[in-house]
Amino acid sequence: MLFNHDTDLTLRAVCVLVNSDRVDGERLAHLAALDEYLDGFGWTGRRDHDAAELASVHQLRDRLGRVWAAAEDDVHAVGQVNALLSDTHASPWLTRHTEMPEWHLHLASIHDPLWQRMGAEMAMALADLIRSGELRRLKICAAPDCEAVLVDLSRNRSGKFCDTGNCGNRQHVAAYRERRSNK
Repeated sequence: MLFNHDTDLTLRAVCVLVNSDRVDGERLAHLAALDEYLDGFGWTGRRDHDAAELASVHQLRDRLGRVWAAAEDDVHAVGQVNALLSDTHASPWLTRHTEMPEWHLHLASIHDPLWQRMGAEMAMALADLIRSGELRRLKICAAPDCEAVLVDLSRNRSGKFCDTGNCGNRQHVAAYRERRSNK
């Protein structure tokens, strides 16, 4: 494991969020879809269940997507992450819960707006990635017909394809067929 459990889970959540409008159209168009996403990653705390909350998560998604766009330029990526940490008023504190007895960080109050809590957690996970010198793990899928993002958590940084559209499998089959047709 490259990162602690919280960072790993949050990096995966960031990818799913950013990809929610990059593959197969808008997948967070409704509050029910947002609830499903939040429940799937264990987000707790305040939920307003209104259009403004959904719009704020869409804006957060766009900001996070810009981090991937800047991943080749660490100074620009750091600027994006620092701005998000600042805008969310991230204020780390240690806590633990009955269902999760290990100490972990919270970065915003459970009473803060959803986008703010998500943004703080996600910016901190990206900051951990950057602090570890692993910014190059942020990638865009190598499939020519895909715009999805991924965090390459493989040991040797060899991941090239997202897991949202079966891209790796499709590319390998296409390469195999190309080799077979040239024989």
